[in-house]
Amino acid sequence: MTKRQVTLLLALTAVLGSLTFTGCASRNNDDSELEIVNVSYDPTRELYQAYNRIFEAHYETLTGKKIHVTQSHGGSGKQALEVANGLRADVVTLALEGDVQVVADAGLIEPGFVSKFPLDSSPYTSTIVFLVRAGNPKQIKDWNDLIKGGVGVITPNPKTSGGAMWNYLAAWYYFEQQGQTEKDIVESIRALYKNVVVLDSGARGATTSFVENGQGDVLVAWENEAFLALREYPGKYEIVVPSVSILCQPTVAVVDEVAKKHGAAEAASEYLSFLYSDQAQEVEAENFYRPSSKEIYERYVSDSNDSVVNKIPEDGKWINDNVTLTNIDHFGGWKKARAVHFADGAYFDQIYEK
Repeated sequence: MTKRQVTLLLALTAVLGSLTFTGCASRNNDDSELEIVNVSYDPTRELYQAYNRIFEAHYETLTGKKIHVTQSHGGSGKQALEVANGLRADVVTLALEGDVQVVADAGLIEPGFVSKFPLDSSPYTSTIVFLVRAGNPKQIKDWNDLIKGGVGVITPNPKTSGGAMWNYLAAWYYFEQQGQTEKDIVESIRALYKNVVVLDSGARGATTSFVENGQGDVLVAWENEAFLALREYPGKYEIVVPSVSILCQPTVAVVDEVAKKHGAAEAASEYLSFLYSDQAQEVEAENFYRPSSKEIYERYVSDSNDSVVNKIPEDGKWINDNVTLTNIDHFGGWKKARAVHFADGAYFDQIYEK
């Protein structure tokens, strides 16, 4: 390519970039249509593709105005850092409260975001399961099987993926329940990560490594990701439910400073509020997330794999009959969990670097 061609290409790129920015900016200056951006984590692509359609229709009925929702996906931790560093997000729907806190710490989300929406701003939940190949050739049944020789594990990187943090903490809790000392647990987790074949940056990348690229013997996955694999590749995979897991509570929040700047604060709040509506809860259940509505949840349970999802106890937290579920409170909340396990130089760095 000649210098002249390079110069023309760069000029054209600059013009197109300017047009794209101007188009996005002008959309929210038009009284007839708004645009909001939802920055989310890896496995929610299908959920928000479906949800955005019903929300756009709902918003037009409610206000008489058109709205367009743009979605962005990636590892939850990576997404949080990008929003904190300037990636536009009017709302975030991330894998865990701790990642939303990163955005809040950058001054973009007002204090108290956890209590702004019902159920600690968690409209749906999930848990962690194993996905294995049909017939379960390595006979993987529980977390201790993941530290055996000859077992290839696929799980994403806790440094960039919120789902990977849930995976790690669920494993930690299992070995703790086996009566291991903290020193022993560290060694068990180290053995598990020595078996990790690929440490992808996000949960969807890990699923691709296992399902499409044929790597590893077991995928440690969000429950909804495992069900999606069963639906897309019938007869090729099985879900294994470990004896111990963790209640995963993805957190949603309005990115107040950004939404106000784009004249979208009210629309952004409605976008997240509508996630709790029956119509939206149906969409969440159809995409294998556990809806917060007990009535909808119980209806989908009766039609689903009873070995994976069985009942809702009186306290409203979901649990399987034969599974012990912990939650982030067991680890002292996300602030403490990040400091102890995932901060620079904390347990995960010590485990994975040696």
